[in-house]
Amino acid sequence: MSQVLDTPPQTTARPTTPADDDLAALAARHGLTVSGARPSLPQYVRQLWARRHFITAFATAKLTAQYSQAKLGQVWQVMTPLLNAAVYYLIFGVLLQTKKGVPDYVPFLVTGVFIWTFTQSSILAGTRAISGNLGLVRALHFPRAALPISFCLQQLQQLLFSMAALVVILLVFGVPVAASWVLAIPALILQFTFNAGVSMIMARLGAKTPDIAQLMPFVLRTWMYVSGVMWSIDHLLSQHNSLPGWVGPVLQANPAAVYIDLMRFALIDSFHASQLPDHVWMLATGWALLAGVGGFIYFWKAEETYGRG
Repeated sequence: MSQVLDTPPQTTARPTTPADDDLAALAARHGLTVSGARPSLPQYVRQLWARRHFITAFATAKLTAQYSQAKLGQVWQVMTPLLNAAVYYLIFGVLLQTKKGVPDYVPFLVTGVFIWTFTQSSILAGTRAISGNLGLVRALHFPRAALPISFCLQQLQQLLFSMAALVVILLVFGVPVAASWVLAIPALILQFTFNAGVSMIMARLGAKTPDIAQLMPFVLRTWMYVSGVMWSIDHLLSQHNSLPGWVGPVLQANPAAVYIDLMRFALIDSFHASQLPDHVWMLATGWALLAGVGGFIYFWKAEETYGRG
């Protein structure tokens, strides 16, 4: 009796019948496919491009609604990073004296905060892109990569609003307008590509394990502290010769630090090329391609699983 109870029931697969073969052939003949099946990668890219207007409109709508309940409205798009910069200036610049040896520290700090906020907000929004929009994912058929990309586009739009305030700060603190400001455009394009790729990676992980969204603020805060947002990596390395040899290259190759330093180099005349890591544009492009292409493929491979379960 115990043997009978302990033995798991045997399951047998239903054999394929000629009727099944006929139905499969009929479906193939009329171009029918499995509902929710993952398209090929080229087809997926074409579908995503066809929804480009939806991506732009969705990003703009989210940006407009973000501060709709606040009395100051869209002013908070500029005030939030400025207040963060003011807090960091008080703690790091005044109390910890990280401004020593750093020319134009206020433009240096504000540029770092604005550019870091772009990456931080994009990744946080991307982590919740699928898990926080399950109603939309389950109700409508569209390439799911549209969601993390649209959230990154929303953060780019918010950064562009903030850049107006950044230009005013640069001029007030005596930083002249220069031809190098044009370099901000390719730097932002590369950073957007990097942010979108990481956001798609986190969107897939967050769709499977929503608890990751609770962990990400701690991860991003740690990343911020090692990215030279409030202090100069070049100044630190020149003042502390006792650091292990690998610390300098790792800090300078950090993708967040790379994009922050590129923007500082473009906008602040006292931030010289000698403060940049070697082959910085190749490094920035490499990070963008690695995260952008790799993140897109990683996200696409789980396309048929989003919104299920």
